[in-house]
Amino acid sequence: MSLPVKLNDVIDALEAAGEEHAHYLDRSTGEIVMITNEEMEAVEEDELISEYPDWQREAILKAREILKFEHFVELPNQFDIHEYKIMEDFCLAFEDRRVGEDLRRLIKGSGAFRRFKDAIYSMGADKAWYQFRRAEIERIAIEWLEENEIAYRREDSIDDAERPM
Repeated sequence: MSLPVKLNDVIDALEAAGEEHAHYLDRSTGEIVMITNEEMEAVEEDELISEYPDWQREAILKAREILKFEHFVELPNQFDIHEYKIMEDFCLAFEDRRVGEDLRRLIKGSGAFRRFKDAIYSMGADKAWYQFRRAEIERIAIEWLEENEIAYRREDSIDDAERPM
């Protein structure tokens, strides 16, 4: 039986999603590992591990394991998360409709992310944005865990045997 995954670990991995790497969950241990595209390509092209620096060899070996065993599952990537949609939803959820509409206009076209960040900081809405974003990513994480029938726990708890006396 697999261990429950720490929800915060999944959320942290989703928040760190990027183009150059992917996160994988080991269903048997609950561990989440990050593998770069370069490391995965090294395995797929069966390159010699000795050609890589020591610090990268362990990740390449883990990438081999990921491709070989079915107990690894890839977490949602940045395209599955839809950061732009989260920004748009934040604008729509704004209590002051005029401010929300102004923000929505800012996120149209090239440079939307930078304009949005500049605007929320100048308005003092950055804390609200990061709370909203975290809640949305948590929702995505929970949906993904449940769709993949992966048990999870919300808080890191110390078992009675491990609790200091």
